[in-house]
Amino acid sequence: MSEAGLARYEATIAGLRRKARIRTLVPQNGIDFTSNDYLGLANAPRLKAAISAALDRGVPAGVGGSRLLRGNHPEHEALEVEAARFFGAERVLYFCSGYAANVALFSTLPQREDIIVHDALIHASVHEGMSQSKAKAISVQHNEVEAIDRAIRQWRHSGGSGHPWIAVESLYSMDGDRAPISELAALADRHDGFLVIDEAHATGVFGPGGRGFGAELQHRQNILALHTCGKALGVSGALLSTPTVLSDYLVNRARSFIYSTAPSPLMAAGVREALRILADEPERRGKLEKLRAFANAQLNSALGMDGSGSQILPVMIGDNARALWIAERMRADGFDIRAIRPPTVPEGTARLRIAITLNVDEGQIADMFERLARVIAEEGRP
Repeated sequence: MSEAGLARYEATIAGLRRKARIRTLVPQNGIDFTSNDYLGLANAPRLKAAISAALDRGVPAGVGGSRLLRGNHPEHEALEVEAARFFGAERVLYFCSGYAANVALFSTLPQREDIIVHDALIHASVHEGMSQSKAKAISVQHNEVEAIDRAIRQWRHSGGSGHPWIAVESLYSMDGDRAPISELAALADRHDGFLVIDEAHATGVFGPGGRGFGAELQHRQNILALHTCGKALGVSGALLSTPTVLSDYLVNRARSFIYSTAPSPLMAAGVREALRILADEPERRGKLEKLRAFANAQLNSALGMDGSGSQILPVMIGDNARALWIAERMRADGFDIRAIRPPTVPEGTARLRIAITLNVDEGQIADMFERLARVIAEEGRP
């Protein structure tokens, strides 16, 4: 390979550095104010014991093939049955990740004559799926139900003959605010469409029994919900709840499902236990709710900023380099905080994303915000 062959990649990396948008792998260090382990299950003794017990009864670490070949392990099927019962869904399909599930859903289910109307702040995985879809996709302003309604009406007026797919997150991953799920479900009904609810950051935390903001809708034929397992559930993978016919269609047509090695059966066993912990230990959600309220109040008192009301608290900085500098200072002081920059968030909205989990207590939250207020008041950047 000539130097010119690598030079184009080096030029891109150099450009990212100039814009303070370079990404690097930073080890875990300090008190956790970054992870999505909201209920503290990732290192929970009960979860580890369940996976150890699965090993003892002969469950393998891997399966060596896709679900459609020899990779369909009894642990996968047991999880899907149990998860469908837990979420009140007709059918649940287990994927390797939330990213893979969203790619499968949006690249496969919306048909050529349909339209996908999505919130402007929807997950990157949804965008990836839509880029492979035959259906047209339209972005609308964040949390604007009327804008979604208007987009669908304009599509119908211009000859749209299929079904609209409305795609939202129930709790937005970078802003921590909620979607108006009930209004969106009514809109989907009115337009003979589907509503896809990405519950990634709500599963385990919000809704009855931690079933998400759309829990009361999951039995309906036009509602699809994604529950990721690597956040509040503490393991990995994703559970996609759909009507049975749509799950069957995905098994037959979704390339990211058909051509991927099946998830580890050990992880499936872990997810089953995580769902049982949700049912058996509601005090975890109660404790997180108190920490969440405390953290939102601390954000307001220390920085004069309004909180999101959820466990995700964005601290807006704006400048990429300054956001990086503040995050680095906080990590040096023992608080694991990361800067979120474009293209993950819109240009000019670089921020610190504070995540509240059961891995911290009120004293650590108060200390973190006190230190953060002092660092933000300082002048400096890399």
